[in-house]
Amino acid sequence: MNASISIIAQKIAEAGRNIIFTGAGISTESGISDYRSKGGLWEKFRPVYFDEFMSSEDARIEYWKRKSELYNDLIRAKPNPAHISIFKLHEMGLLEAVITQNIDGLHQQSGLCDEKVIELHGNTLRARCMSCGKTSSIHEAQKRIESGDLAPECDCGGYLKPDTISFGQAMPEKEVEKAVLLCRQCSLFMVVGSTLLVQPAALMPGYAKKSGAFLAIVNLSETPFDSKCDALIRGKAGEVLPAIVDEVRKIY
Repeated sequence: MNASISIIAQKIAEAGRNIIFTGAGISTESGISDYRSKGGLWEKFRPVYFDEFMSSEDARIEYWKRKSELYNDLIRAKPNPAHISIFKLHEMGLLEAVITQNIDGLHQQSGLCDEKVIELHGNTLRARCMSCGKTSSIHEAQKRIESGDLAPECDCGGYLKPDTISFGQAMPEKEVEKAVLLCRQCSLFMVVGSTLLVQPAALMPGYAKKSGAFLAIVNLSETPFDSKCDALIRGKAGEVLPAIVDEVRKIY
């Protein structure tokens, strides 16, 4: 592992266009539950599809009930050493952007500005009206649910929904286009905590590699790109990324 850490650190320190792509594996170390792995949230809750949400009040109540049960975990979660390490790379001028599948806002809490974080699946700290598009704090929606408003609506009468991508809902076009462009222009693409199974996010490493980028993967489990990457580390993000940053500091 030490050799791979050194190689990745050297590539980062070359001060090219460095992109970090993060998945659930970085957030689970902050206490955020994973959805898809064994014992994850999909074993506890049935997914509510977008068309169900839009057509059924019962589905909206069920959707918000699940979100409400996860609320305390969300507000207790804090950036872990992996998030902090990514922010340190930003402070050193060595981070072009973070592309993330996560919806918890922990990258921003670590210090990154919104412009540096491309959220492919949205952000659960926001609620969005499905009619007028207005956004508001998820904390306001939670207060309404706790007071008995089980499927809150906007002042315009539209349905409020956490500003995240549900099954059957279109991906955010602007964010996806920006992410693809960055992938095709980057010099290093490092995957952290993602199994790279969810489309279209899972296509991003391929765009980067095809364009000549150095591809690094830091993940506990296998990914479809393990045999195609330039450096692979099986380990926890919160242990590996601080070690990489320490090595970068020695070089840069």
